[in-house]
Amino acid sequence: MKFRVVLEFDPVTNSYSAVCPELPGCASAGETEQEARDNITEAIHLYLAPAELHLAENAKLAEVTIG
Repeated sequence: MKFRVVLEFDPVTNSYSAVCPELPGCASAGETEQEARDNITEAIHLYLAPAELHLAENAKLAEVTIG
């Protein structure tokens, strides 16, 4: 799966920010562009990792496949 990532250099902090627009709140940073890329890749993996769910007794859990 591919995601777009916006990388920006901030001259004030002398570092790079990385944001994934398709995943709200998924952002990271790094001192170099490569570090920011590596960090956002890890952030995307963590963002997409399944979370533990506590379901009501009458709830049903289903899965869907994208792509």
